[in-house]
Amino acid sequence: MGSDDICHAPSGAGLRLPLGREAGLDRFRHHTRWTLTGTFVLFLALFAKDWIALPELAGWARAVAAGALLVMTAALVVLTGRRMPSAGAVAGRPPVAWLAAGGAAAAVLGVVPLTLPGQRLWALAPAVMVSVTATFLPPERRRVLLAAAIVAAGLIGGTAGAATGDGWRLATAFPAGLVAFTAWMMLGMLWAWDVADRLNRARGMAAELAVKDERLRFAADLHDIQGHHLQVIALKSELAARLADADPARAAAQMTEVQRLAADALRDTRAVVQGYRRTTLDAELANAAKVLSAAGIDARVEQETSPDDLPDTARHLLGLVMREATTNMLRHSRAEHATIGYRVADGSARVRVRNDGAAEPRGSGTGLRGLAERLEQAGGTLTWRHDGGWFELTGSLPLPAGAGAR
Repeated sequence: MGSDDICHAPSGAGLRLPLGREAGLDRFRHHTRWTLTGTFVLFLALFAKDWIALPELAGWARAVAAGALLVMTAALVVLTGRRMPSAGAVAGRPPVAWLAAGGAAAAVLGVVPLTLPGQRLWALAPAVMVSVTATFLPPERRRVLLAAAIVAAGLIGGTAGAATGDGWRLATAFPAGLVAFTAWMMLGMLWAWDVADRLNRARGMAAELAVKDERLRFAADLHDIQGHHLQVIALKSELAARLADADPARAAAQMTEVQRLAADALRDTRAVVQGYRRTTLDAELANAAKVLSAAGIDARVEQETSPDDLPDTARHLLGLVMREATTNMLRHSRAEHATIGYRVADGSARVRVRNDGAAEPRGSGTGLRGLAERLEQAGGTLTWRHDGGWFELTGSLPLPAGAGAR
């Protein structure tokens, strides 16, 4: 939905987080993805460097190992990208072709150094590929795969160590521990991303719930007003229909009453709608803190006095200032922090809203200009300014003596 609809249901459409939150989460996704991929590709390259140039390794085996390293690098890039989609999207199914290619490359990078003496890191490439595959599985199957990989690494390493005379104990424990540690690192980093993504979705749901709560409140008020009137109108109309032939005078009196009730229902409905739309500063202060927090913006409210004692006109106009500031913040900024201040001093009430992540100024919008004219007609002022990446909106109105001092 648009930002105005976040604040003022029931006219909202869909929900969208502020641009700053979406961009920040996307940057975190890119950081996690490329840190994860880059770290393990670097480890694989440093490991391969120690044995791929050994003289006892045949030239064809050296070429196959180098090709396997390139294939596995590409597989890691593709698979982590599929596992970590853009913010709000759902992780897709793992591409089977890349899983197979990565698995074959990992097997080559594991088998070749296993045949060479002293290469205890042979299990690194298979451990990385097993860990990537495990991230696409549900928890139960993931645990089974990792447990099987740890046991298999220990058995293969122990057997190779006993056959080469390197000692089976260390040859068993080291590759098993390497698989467990690699899985711990990869799953831990992806777990952090999953938590951030779930928090992003939770913020969206919280803002939607705030809108729906307001819609339900409005619907309940309207139901209470209309329900009684319509029930009485239906009963009196039914009575008038029965009396139409037997006693036309009484039937006419009942229809006159129905007409009066319908007029009352229309008047009460208009009062409900007008009361709902009537903006007040106290309501907008509470609404702004709730909606900005739900949207992931750290909003701090600095309120020295209560606006309850302000004249109705001042409460309404300053409420419009607060609403416009909230709307602009959600719609046009990449805000992460905001400060909302309200105070009464020197015979005037003042609302000041500051937020970071402000876009470059492109001239004042019609909303601010129109609101400034309304405050000027009431003897007040509305000013706004950019200060670096911060935007500040200030509205003030003069008060009668003694107003707003509580």
